[in-house]
Amino acid sequence: MNRTTDRKQEFRSGLKDGIPIALGYFAVSFTFGIKAVDGGLSIWQAVLISLTNLTSAGQFAGLDIIIAMGSYWEMALTQLVINLRYCLMSFSLSQKLRRDVPWVHRFFVSFGVTDEIFGVSASREGKVHPFYSYGAMCVAVPGWTLGTLVGGFFGSILPEFILSALSVAIYGMFLAVIIPPARKEKAVRFVVIGAMAVSTLFAVVPFLKKVSSGFVIIITTLLVAGAAAYLAPIKEE
Repeated sequence: MNRTTDRKQEFRSGLKDGIPIALGYFAVSFTFGIKAVDGGLSIWQAVLISLTNLTSAGQFAGLDIIIAMGSYWEMALTQLVINLRYCLMSFSLSQKLRRDVPWVHRFFVSFGVTDEIFGVSASREGKVHPFYSYGAMCVAVPGWTLGTLVGGFFGSILPEFILSALSVAIYGMFLAVIIPPARKEKAVRFVVIGAMAVSTLFAVVPFLKKVSSGFVIIITTLLVAGAAAYLAPIKEE
């Protein structure tokens, strides 16, 4: 198989895996578009935010700060806490890329590191080709951006119960990402169950409830992923 054919196959594979992600993104960003326009932003400002950020939690938190006329420092700290988990994902994904991948490709792949794209990339067997990431990004990014555009235009005319239903769609997408590999690998099941247990502790223990959601994600990731790496290490060839 030559290099051009390899790239085309990986790109098509990324496109295929990115379609359900794009559909989930459309539903979630639809709600973001509604909220952004209701908060005083123009439709094109909301679209620009979605096109350049690709982070649901970060965008919703940032939008609240914009509407409340918060400071730049507050915005920066909030985004740092909420999105710091992407650093951990990028560290992990960089190990999945082939060693001969140049830094330019690594730079562009890093732009599309989201929870869902990282999930499908990390669950692939063997090394991840950068063109697989490009394929996933080519449908996921437009899905996220288009959802914001359509939400800004048409969201205000939909009933409240439909908007609430759309906001739950992303959780179904998470389940679609984690269930298949969890059925195959015991280590993945351990990570899923462990993450649920630790997250539950932060939700029910009184003094742990005060920890921000961003730090909860970081702490849970470090604890569970660290335990999984120690107890079930992956042997490299």
